[in-house]
Amino acid sequence: MTIEPVNEALSGPVTASAGPVVPEEMAARIAGAMQRSRAENTRRGYTSDWDRFVTWCFSHGHTSMPAHPMLVAAYLIDAADTYTEAGERAYAPATLSRWVAALGHHHRRAGHPAPGGNEIVAATLSGIRRDYAANGDRPRRQSAPLLVDDVVTIVAAARQAVTGWASEVLERRDTALLLMGFAGAFRRGDLADLVCGDASMHRLDGLHVRLRRSKTDQEGEGTTRALPFTTSHTSCPPCAWLRWVQVLAAHDTYGRPGVIRLLRNAPPFDGHVCRGAVPRTAVRAPLFRSIRSIRKNGNLSENGLSGSAVHWVIRRRAEQAGYDPDVVAQLGGHSLRAGFVTQAVRNGRNTQAIMRQTGHTTPAMIEVYTRENAPLIANAVTDIGL
Repeated sequence: MTIEPVNEALSGPVTASAGPVVPEEMAARIAGAMQRSRAENTRRGYTSDWDRFVTWCFSHGHTSMPAHPMLVAAYLIDAADTYTEAGERAYAPATLSRWVAALGHHHRRAGHPAPGGNEIVAATLSGIRRDYAANGDRPRRQSAPLLVDDVVTIVAAARQAVTGWASEVLERRDTALLLMGFAGAFRRGDLADLVCGDASMHRLDGLHVRLRRSKTDQEGEGTTRALPFTTSHTSCPPCAWLRWVQVLAAHDTYGRPGVIRLLRNAPPFDGHVCRGAVPRTAVRAPLFRSIRSIRKNGNLSENGLSGSAVHWVIRRRAEQAGYDPDVVAQLGGHSLRAGFVTQAVRNGRNTQAIMRQTGHTTPAMIEVYTRENAPLIANAVTDIGL
């Protein structure tokens, strides 16, 4: 039986020898389910990584499928020996590991053993990591965390920069994204995947955000994160969400004229709005939508922001708030999540309480954040008598 994959970019058909014959329609559905077993971003990455390997094999006169472990080892060594114009290693160890995973994925789908399971490939990859570590090459670089004071400063600057209804559309979206992303400890992909129906106001807790799936929950068991009401209306995630949802509802009901009318008649933002009426929105529409024009003229797109766009929103707003360019260059889509953990650690919250909001399944990553971003917390060096 031969099952043609839904995605033509995948390498060849999936073959099951001596298996039962099923109708073509059922075979296609099985192939689709197999395809969806991986997150979309992972599938795209695996496809790109596989294409790179096929190109390398072609240029060196080798067969890409099945790939001999020695060939894969040579591929990794070649990549490790590639340098940028600045004299730095072009590829990080994590990138090489992902390439091996991609090769394994495509080999398994074609009915071949994954080359990454061979000792030659595993030992080569381990040796490259040790070489990198010994030479100090390509150290792991996390996005710098944004703490509470940073987020409050950035959203205040965004509001002060509003000059008209079009810039207020962008401000309301970005403020909601920043405050919700921080309070919810969301990954940038989590924010990009949210739809309007995922968020609802709870009269006691604040905003409930349903995370239908995440990096560590690909099968979609789901979880709910609560974003509480805050004392100050300027940093209240439920307020920021409601201000943005008002724009979405006005746009979806009346179009651009409705948005203009809403914002021109909006009362001054001098108190909480989170106890107000919540307008109806399209349940499955993206929550954080892109703005169509490069001039950011307030015209909402039907498409949601990508994870990359979330990254650039954070950088752009920090830059507009007057942050040093070197600091801005260290920020990214992970800065909100990293900031939540760092702030919680600095505030003395225990690991279990932090994990309850972040969704981490083990304390190991919390310790990484603590070690890298809050190294003096619970550290004996602060009390040794110097």
